[in-house]
Amino acid sequence: MSTCESQLVHKALLLRDTRRLVIKIGSSVLSSPRGLRRERVRALTREVAEITHGGREVVIVTSGAIVSGWGCLRLPARPRTVRMKQAIAAVGQIHLMALYERSFAANGQHAAQMLLTREDFSNRTRYLNAEHTLATLLELGIVPVINENDSVAIEEIKVGDNDILSALTATLVGADLLVILSDVEGLYAGDPHVDLEAPLIPLTTASDDDTRQWAGTRPGPLGTGGMASKLEAARIAASAGIPTVIANGARVGVLHAILDPGREVGTLILATGGRLARRKHWIAYTLKPAGALAVDQGARDAVVERMGSLLPSGLCRVEGHFAAGECVRCLDPRGREFARGLVNYNDTELRKIAGVHTREIENHLGYKVSDEVIHRNDLVVTSDDPC
Repeated sequence: MSTCESQLVHKALLLRDTRRLVIKIGSSVLSSPRGLRRERVRALTREVAEITHGGREVVIVTSGAIVSGWGCLRLPARPRTVRMKQAIAAVGQIHLMALYERSFAANGQHAAQMLLTREDFSNRTRYLNAEHTLATLLELGIVPVINENDSVAIEEIKVGDNDILSALTATLVGADLLVILSDVEGLYAGDPHVDLEAPLIPLTTASDDDTRQWAGTRPGPLGTGGMASKLEAARIAASAGIPTVIANGARVGVLHAILDPGREVGTLILATGGRLARRKHWIAYTLKPAGALAVDQGARDAVVERMGSLLPSGLCRVEGHFAAGECVRCLDPRGREFARGLVNYNDTELRKIAGVHTREIENHLGYKVSDEVIHRNDLVVTSDDPC
C-alpha cells in the first residue's frame, strides 16, 4: 500500500472513530460588516446539536465578540485601540452568547459559556480547573462555548488568536479532532487570493515542510489570524496526537460533510510522530517563556540526542529575568530554539553558575537546589534540527 493510500485509510478510520471534537468558528464565518451573521450561527448550532444527539461530544471555540459589539453599537469604523476593543467586546459578548444559547435551545441542546485567557492555561491550577469543568459539562451533554476573554485580556496575557486557543482547548479536553472553520475551503498550494488556479490540498501532515510554504499570513478583514496561524494551531494539536481539518464555515452542512469518511471537504492535517505527554505539551505550547538560556553544542546534544538534563557546565548566557520554576527557551550556539523547560534556579543564580560543574554550584551560590539547571522531566525538545 502506498503512503497516499495508507493516509486515506487512516483518514477514513479517524473520522469514523471521532467521538470528541473541538470546533473553532472564525469571525469571518460568523460576522459581516454589519455585525453577526445570525442565520449562519443558527445553521451551525443546528448541525452541532445533530452531531451531539448522534452520540459525539463537541466543544466550540468562537470568535465574534468584538464584531458583535461593533454591530450592536453601530460604530462607523472598527475599533483600533486595546481599550476600545475591550469595551466593545464586553458589549458584544452578551449578544454573541445569547444568540448561541437561543440557537442551541431551539434544537433541544444546552450550552455553557467559558471565557479564558493565557493565564488560565499557563497556571497549572487554573488549567486543571478548566479541564475538570469542561469534562463535567461534556458528561452532562452540554456544549461548552469558549471565547478568549477579550474584555480583560491584554497583549501580555492574550493567547494570540482563537486558532491557537482552539488547539490548546483540543489538548485540554483530549479531543479526537480539531475543526477550524474559516472563509476559505482549506489549505492551498499558493495564495488563492492571488493565484486563482492554486489547487486545494485535501490531505497533508503537520510535519510536512511544504505546508509552511503554502501558508499565507494575511488575515481576513474581520479576523486576526491567517493560514499561518491555522497551521500553527494544527502543529500544536498534532503534538498531542490530534489531527486538524481546515474548512469553509460558510458551506451548508460543512460539519456533517467533514465527518463523512466518503466525502472530501477542506484540508485534513494528520498528526505524525510521537505524542507528547500532557504535562510536557503544557510546558512546550501553553506556557509563555520568561527568558532564554544559550548553551554550547555539547549541552544541546545531551538534551536532544541523549534525552539528558541541562547542566550548568553547558550554560553560556542567560537572557531575561525569571524566577525558579518558570519556563525558558533553550538556544543552540546559532541562537535557534531547540527546547523549552522549567528552570530550577532564577536568572541571577544562573548567571553566577553558568559554565561551572555541578559540584561547584554550592561554592558559587552558598547553597545548591539541584544539580540540574533544568531536569529532563521538565524539558521538552521543540526542534531536533542539527546545528
